[in-house]
Amino acid sequence: AAHGVVRWRLCDIAQWLNAEYGVSLDETTVGRELKAMGFRKLSARPRRHAQNELAVAAFKETSLPRRRSRGQYAWRSSAGGEAR
Repeated sequence: AAHGVVRWRLCDIAQWLNAEYGVSLDETTVGRELKAMGFRKLSARPRRHAQNELAVAAFKETSLPRRRSRGQYAWRSSAGGEAR
């Protein structure tokens, strides 16, 4: 990991800015400036570690309604053209 940090937290960035440039900024200020520059917080999606993957697969096969394929919409006309 670059600079020995795997995930950059606001407190890590504020500390790095202080060590590198001698600038002391509050975490809120760092967050506001990063947001203004277009950066966004990324986080991992939570995963349920205790779930049974076989049970999930079986549930998806039997419980969810099947989606229609692209050509089977009710609003299309039977004359071959699309209804407006």
